[in-house]
Amino acid sequence: MNEHEPAVPLTGDGGFLRIRLGLSYDGAPFSGWALQPGLRTVQGVLEEALALLLRRPVRVTVAGRTDAGVHARGQVVHFDMAAAEWAGLPRGAGLDPAAALLRRLRGALRRGMGELAGAVEVHRAAVAPEGFDARFSALWRRYSYRIADGPARWDPVTRHATLWHKTALDTALLNEGAAPLLGLQDFRSYCKPREGATTIRELQRFEFTRGADGVIVATIQADAFCHNQVRALIGSALFVGAGEQPPGWLYERLLARQRDARSVLAPPHPLVLEEVAYPSAEGLLARAELTRARRE
Repeated sequence: MNEHEPAVPLTGDGGFLRIRLGLSYDGAPFSGWALQPGLRTVQGVLEEALALLLRRPVRVTVAGRTDAGVHARGQVVHFDMAAAEWAGLPRGAGLDPAAALLRRLRGALRRGMGELAGAVEVHRAAVAPEGFDARFSALWRRYSYRIADGPARWDPVTRHATLWHKTALDTALLNEGAAPLLGLQDFRSYCKPREGATTIRELQRFEFTRGADGVIVATIQADAFCHNQVRALIGSALFVGAGEQPPGWLYERLLARQRDARSVLAPPHPLVLEEVAYPSAEGLLARAELTRARRE
């Protein structure tokens, strides 16, 4: 269903609708995605804007929580609202409720964020198909990470979203070290484990390419990521790319299944959540149930 199609209540859900939002944000002014008392977070400003709009507390579910300073181009969230609330969004203006929600939510974000207006932008709003869950229905998440290796490639214009690495990196060594980490593995060595949560993930892509501008872009994709996993993988790979460790060192660390003094996190500011993928509407509920079972 796209944002211009009429909304219909989800079957068996008492007239409530699940709303899917697509958004992007500059993570620099935020203390990460998740709510934290006394701190500005992306979830916090989004929920404040929705509460202003709907005149009640709203809690959103996100596809993937991002750390402080991490950006997103393809973040996805969902929240639930009553069918009557949805129908009332146009306020008699003759707009589709999805278009009205998008327009009014953008306005509420601008008012609530003041001088930071534009740091969070909602690009899409739609009624989600039955069974959709922004977190558990996702097939995979894809991140990018930009690295300018050597002062000759340091561009002040893009410094807020690029790592300035002092020495040259060898992309062949980076890719050789990354390849053995692909597949379903226990990434405990590269995660900050959460109590009761698994550290087993399916790493689907982990590759480094040098663009025409000379900047290296890392692409990393998995069914899901545990806390700090992407930054830990990049941080360790930099030692291999610089020739300070052999390529096999990354896999040796994986097999050790423990964090130690060599567990270094790459800085957050070059990291961008680029895309979250979902199955077709018919497969959403089954995917969510499968993911929940794996997490448990």
